[in-house]
Amino acid sequence: MKTKWGKASIVLLVSVMVFILSACGGSNEGKETGKSTPGTAPGSGPDTSKFVKISYLVLGDKPKNGQFEKVLAEVNKFMKEKINAELEWKWIEWADWQTKYNLALASGEPIDLITIGTDWLDTWGNAQRGAFMNLDELLPKYAPETWKSIPEEDWKESRYNGKIVLIPENDYTQWVNHGFFYRGDWAKEAGLTEPIKDWEGIETYLQYIKDHKPGVIPWDAASGTQTWGGFIQSYTDQLELPISTGFLPVFTAKSYDEKFTVTSPVFEDVFVKYATMMKKWADQGFWREDALNNKNNNRDALKAGLSGLDQHHTQTFSGLRVEMDKLQPGSELQMFPFSRTRGTNLMELSITHGGTSVGAHSKNPERALMAYDLIRNNEEIYHLINYGIEGVQYEVKDGKRVQPEGFKDAEHGYYSDFWGGRVDKFEIPSANSWDQIEETLYAEYDKIKKPYVYGQFVFDKTPVEAELTAISQVTGELGPAIVLGKAGDPAQAVEEFRDKLKQAGYDKVLAELQKQLDAYKTQLGE
Repeated sequence: MKTKWGKASIVLLVSVMVFILSACGGSNEGKETGKSTPGTAPGSGPDTSKFVKISYLVLGDKPKNGQFEKVLAEVNKFMKEKINAELEWKWIEWADWQTKYNLALASGEPIDLITIGTDWLDTWGNAQRGAFMNLDELLPKYAPETWKSIPEEDWKESRYNGKIVLIPENDYTQWVNHGFFYRGDWAKEAGLTEPIKDWEGIETYLQYIKDHKPGVIPWDAASGTQTWGGFIQSYTDQLELPISTGFLPVFTAKSYDEKFTVTSPVFEDVFVKYATMMKKWADQGFWREDALNNKNNNRDALKAGLSGLDQHHTQTFSGLRVEMDKLQPGSELQMFPFSRTRGTNLMELSITHGGTSVGAHSKNPERALMAYDLIRNNEEIYHLINYGIEGVQYEVKDGKRVQPEGFKDAEHGYYSDFWGGRVDKFEIPSANSWDQIEETLYAEYDKIKKPYVYGQFVFDKTPVEAELTAISQVTGELGPAIVLGKAGDPAQAVEEFRDKLKQAGYDKVLAELQKQLDAYKTQLGE
């Protein structure tokens, strides 16, 4: 998942968030939330006599064709019948999504269910600020099927200060490791007959497009493009740590063999190499001159044959390959996963990359968990929320989901952006997913993957909150220009970036992060 931060007002934002949370009751630590819950009579089952509405906060742009509302109406027929409740989706749209998401959690608004992600949605930071309810005593009673289906070792990774604050998406297979998508036909024309394995190969490919495909922008990169994390994976052994520093990652672990040793690629030669390559790509016209302000959708340009490169994760590629086969016949879209270059630092996905929490100020936490239990464990409801209405959004043929005859995306298209509790047992494979993904990319990953090691690591930002905020402000202000090669002399830009990080408190954060990783290592008995 991408991380985007605005360039200004970050310090003010965090101050406001902390103040509001304090005013609204702050942390739930110490509260015995599940012992005397409203709507529950002692010694009885859940009381559902009062009709309630349950909000679910999700990330994504709200659909505009009316199909989502029709599907949700069908879902709510089940909800009304089974728990006398109704679900309402609350959308955090992608424009400035991280700021909006954190503000929503800080507002004190009584949100019921909340999409979380520990490695991209600052879940532990929000837990520290008291945004989520403790679920230890609520889960067994109000989400019993979910409670029984998740093993204790996975619940351990769902705790903050010893209390369960989230329900992990622990039973869903996916790869969200990033890489570049490129046209196989154009790569072959460029003499690249083997799968591309490094950024130099991508450069050769982009130069070929620049020289031989008039009217095509080699990569129509838009503002907010972020590739530094991918470069780290390709050209170092370092591992991503679950700590946010805004627009650009600053802190990493040294390697899988030294997974508890903190370092920073920003202060190594690899950052200069990256900045230099991006400046070269910009100078060679691989993207627009005004890329820093470009709001165009690069993926749409790729589908139209007007751009030759895209960047996202493997699950996206799987669907996009099928689309490109239809829209650009013979394009043979390929993926260069950043992990391919070295093959040393690909970790399996955290089970808390997706999941759901209950808001600290929820007025109906019991019914919210009952609704969640239905979504995750009732196959009919699950299929509605994830796929839409059978016969309208999809049909099942030969065990795969296909679009019904007469389906038009603008008229019938549907999505819910539900990433909070998918399970493999109810998944229906899509005919729009590439049927060779398992034998190609998945097989490649299986040969080099390593277990995720930071599932129980919760970074306490309290001692360095101000410094982390200042560091995020630096990455947001200076990072975009470096990423798109618009920061002038690369060496000077990197030096300025490093100086600003030092001034922001880089050394203090590094020391604190190392201290906490040392404690985590001891905790694991390493």
